[in-house]
Amino acid sequence: MFQTLQKALGAALQKLTSRGRLTESNIREGLEEVRRALLEADVNYHVVQGFIERVAQKAIGQQVIRSINPSHQIVKIVYDELVQLMGPVDHRIPFAKDRPTVIMLCGLQGSGKTTTAAKLALMLKQQYQRKPLLVAADLQRPAAVEQLVQLGQQIGVPVYREDNGKPLTVCQNAVAYARKHGYDTVILDTAGRLHIAEMPMEELREIDRAVKPDQVYLVCDALTGQDAAGSAKAFHEVLELNGVILTKLDGDARGGAALSIKEVTQVPIKWVGLGEKIEPLEPFYPERMARRILGQGDLILLVQMVARAQEELDQQRLRELQEKAARGDFTLEDFRAQLTQLERLGIRKIVGALPGMEEMLQELGEDPEQALRRIRGMIDSMTPQERRHPEIIDLSRRRRIAQGSGTEPHEVKKFLDQFEFMRGLMRQVSQMSLWERIKLLMGLTNLAASNPQALQKPKVGTGHRKSAKERAKERKKKRRRRG
Repeated sequence: MFQTLQKALGAALQKLTSRGRLTESNIREGLEEVRRALLEADVNYHVVQGFIERVAQKAIGQQVIRSINPSHQIVKIVYDELVQLMGPVDHRIPFAKDRPTVIMLCGLQGSGKTTTAAKLALMLKQQYQRKPLLVAADLQRPAAVEQLVQLGQQIGVPVYREDNGKPLTVCQNAVAYARKHGYDTVILDTAGRLHIAEMPMEELREIDRAVKPDQVYLVCDALTGQDAAGSAKAFHEVLELNGVILTKLDGDARGGAALSIKEVTQVPIKWVGLGEKIEPLEPFYPERMARRILGQGDLILLVQMVARAQEELDQQRLRELQEKAARGDFTLEDFRAQLTQLERLGIRKIVGALPGMEEMLQELGEDPEQALRRIRGMIDSMTPQERRHPEIIDLSRRRRIAQGSGTEPHEVKKFLDQFEFMRGLMRQVSQMSLWERIKLLMGLTNLAASNPQALQKPKVGTGHRKSAKERAKERKKKRRRRG
């Protein structure tokens, strides 16, 4: 998610914060790099200009330049402005008390509107205990009605359809049907076109006037970049939007849509849709998204995902794994079982939630799924004894494992070293009290907000390299000790 923006913005901030001393001149020079990074990520030009001006106004003050750690201050200012650019957001839905609440979805064709309607219905059903009714009002796109019916069947939500009706009539009849049969929320899936100039705006305006929906949400494709902001503005002028639902955010989105929509339309992004699998929409949090953009991960999302995984796991098996971790007996067999669980959760989500992990994998040139397959191949090439006791794996065994998994012996050794480090860390964390774990998480999250580099794995070879003179002094000291 946001790999293009994350990489470019990270490089720009790194260049700015690595300077020994900050001056007004090099701050402006560094912010020019930030401006270029945002434009390359397809953020709206006017949004970028306003953003840079606000950051510069705060960063060039004498208080920042003379502060103890000015580079951290710069990162904090950029973080705060990103949050301001995308927020604030109110996720509440004002439900009507004496009649069905009507929610109208609009958007361009291909934005994922029909799938989003199902995800919204599932969210309302599971998280709000509502009784939703989906309405197939998209009568222009072939098979749109059938698609909605199939999605409704998957999530157990009924779909109102009329094969020979007009969109306005279908919407009006659907609301009457919902009132008569006890459905408390009506979701209208309206028609779209590939381009904003081709949209049936008059049809949408008629539905809006006649049905008077309580909420109108625009469904936007995150992959369209700043074009999404232009579309949102056009829809807002006709329908007066209450919020935006951003879809396909787990694709190779450059970030232009998320950073442009709120500033251009003053309409907040309320929820996001990830993937084509029918799961409830997720709330959009500007603070967490800003951390992701700055490469700081999303520790709160990671905790939520782990909590969901624990609900799905066999509780007896979970207790056994926790006890093994506390004793330091966590084996490669246990680790392989956990990898399977990670796959079920979605490895890309987890990688994005871990601070610095996306950047590290990019440096290695490794795709998360590919890395997972490679690790599993190594474990599968081991004998049961080696999985239970990895400490017995010597050079000859590493060669055999490498040959069986299509890797190199040094890669096997590196993986085993990382596993041993992780096992030690698990043992330490398992011995912490719940309060100590919460404090650790809060500390990491607060640190990430003010300093993204603090949570990222240091790059190999970027540390202090001793000069030839320093090395000679060390050799001389060693000779003295021996002599």
